[in-house]
Amino acid sequence: MFKILAQLNKILLPSLTKKRLDLADAKKWQLALVGWRYYVTTRALDNK
Repeated sequence: MFKILAQLNKILLPSLTKKRLDLADAKKWQLALVGWRYYVTTRALDNK
């Protein structure tokens, strides 16, 4: 399930690292997006 969700994140959600987002200056929704992508990615890697 997390592997599919990670692929959907990659397609649908913007990549903030390609935009060179500084986490110190990020807005709340940007931090939430980074946290969500991190959560899904780590779960997708753990569920081999």
